Amino acid sequence: MAKPFYRLQRFLRRTQLLFLFLGAAYIMAGSVLLLQRSGLAVPLSPRGAPSFQPLPSLPTLAKSTVLKPASLGDVYGPRGTHKMLGRTDQTQNNLDPSSRRNGPRWLMSRNLEIRHLRRRWFHSLMTEQEPRAERGPPKRKVRHKGTYIGCFLDDSKERALKGTVFYDFRKMTSTLCQDTCSESGYQFAGLEYGAECYCGNRITSPSTREEDCNLDCKGEKGSACGGVERLSIYKVEDQHPGMKKYRNVRYRGCHRRPKNTTAAFPVHCVPPNGTSQSCIEVCTDQEFPLAVFRRPDCFCGYASPHFTLHHPAEDTRCERNPNSTNTTTPTDPDYYAVYQTPVQDTRCMERKFLPEKTTKLVALSSFPGAGNTWVRHLIELATGYYTGSYYFDGTLYNKGFKGEKDYWKSGRTICVKTHESGKREIEMYDSAILLIRNPYRSLMAEFNRKCAGHLGYASEQHWKSKEWPEFVGSYASWWASHVLDWLKFGRRVLVVHYEELKRSLFPQLHLITDFLDMSVTDERLLCVESNQDGNFKRSGARQRAFDPFTDEMKRMIDGYIKAVDEALKLKNFTGLPQEYVPR
Repeated sequence: MAKPFYRLQRFLRRTQLLFLFLGAAYIMAGSVLLLQRSGLAVPLSPRGAPSFQPLPSLPTLAKSTVLKPASLGDVYGPRGTHKMLGRTDQTQNNLDPSSRRNGPRWLMSRNLEIRHLRRRWFHSLMTEQEPRAERGPPKRKVRHKGTYIGCFLDDSKERALKGTVFYDFRKMTSTLCQDTCSESGYQFAGLEYGAECYCGNRITSPSTREEDCNLDCKGEKGSACGGVERLSIYKVEDQHPGMKKYRNVRYRGCHRRPKNTTAAFPVHCVPPNGTSQSCIEVCTDQEFPLAVFRRPDCFCGYASPHFTLHHPAEDTRCERNPNSTNTTTPTDPDYYAVYQTPVQDTRCMERKFLPEKTTKLVALSSFPGAGNTWVRHLIELATGYYTGSYYFDGTLYNKGFKGEKDYWKSGRTICVKTHESGKREIEMYDSAILLIRNPYRSLMAEFNRKCAGHLGYASEQHWKSKEWPEFVGSYASWWASHVLDWLKFGRRVLVVHYEELKRSLFPQLHLITDFLDMSVTDERLLCVESNQDGNFKRSGARQRAFDPFTDEMKRMIDGYIKAVDEALKLKNFTGLPQEYVPR
């Protein structure tokens, strides 16, 4: 009798421990799940953070050898976050030859853990796009600089304010919008969707119920920033005396008079004082991006097939004084002086996701620093559709790249940004636009971005530190292998050279849109040409005029340039532009 009782007692003790263990495991699993849902499980740093993480130096390579680069999944981590390059990077050269041909093992970034992390991050971000429940007008707790006019209807095909447009999906405020519009010479500033700012000198739509403007500004809680197709419009403050008005005016050159001025220019007037400045003011007030002047006549209009601005003449024909915005009467009556006013050409600003999901994935592939963001801007304006991204860059999303937050395989974007290379990564796409830029310029641009974000510049301390030679030693070979991999494994590839795109934007855009099977009018491409800079162009004012490359770096990079040039010609592509092919 005692023996069975002892066995039962021992069994109950074991069962008690088992229940205790299962309970603890259940509590731990629940805690992990809660952390993941709240986004606190993994600390993520933004891709554009100014902190620089040093990269391991690589051994000197023979000219005939091109090292496999780091996959951006490892450099940036899931959806664009930074990762430290660890011990596997340093032991790269110990891999066997077959492994090196297929890419280092640490390039394989899409393991199960990262897939789950990327999916969780993506879905948590997408929840931000869910529409808010309708509510009454927000209580305005913020004092505004200008005068609040009211809530107005706004239609994407017929805007209430037809001047400049810009976005900030994170920090938009009524003050930011008003300041931007005021600096560009506009009288009214309108906010929509909590993050979009529109400027203009006249309101062309009727007012509506105040309750319809029920969204807060993204960067200013308690401040009305419009609603769905509704604008909260402010009358901006007058500029202070002495402030330079229309500071964004740019001289576009001396151009021959079009054959049909009536068709080319919708507005013609004779300003009272007969100066170019008065012509610019008239065209800005009439909301036209071009002011065309020949005393006493002033014309306002857009770049169009009737007047393309592609063939400027010598400035002497317009007798332009380079130190003044005023011009005297041209000696040749067939030539006009042309100015870009602060008014934005909005004919190509509307963008949307594809109306029907596509089953074909088109990559927009480039080495980092090659101008991928700029080309995305051009493609979005030219086609009217958003571009996607394999990564997530919150800075780009906040400034209007809405496809940045969309899942890269959703089929809703016209093409997908990627910096990846390698057979497996490349064969996921049906075709690709391969963007190539001078490696010297690309390396400097990417180093600037890593040290100071999309628009900043690396400090002198960064250039002089050991980070720069380590960066060049690691990234220069990646520039070459990225191109070679896409030429080898890409199914259908269009090669676009950054330098050619800068020189001949109009014909190059035609090639890109044809490759994307998009029918685009010349008028829309001319609009893109007028808005080509976008929000992520670094100012040349702070760029230091110096050469950070040593002779050893130049020998290494020149070897990669020759290898890429030969590979392009073997694939029947045009070789690299002459300015950076070594002689």
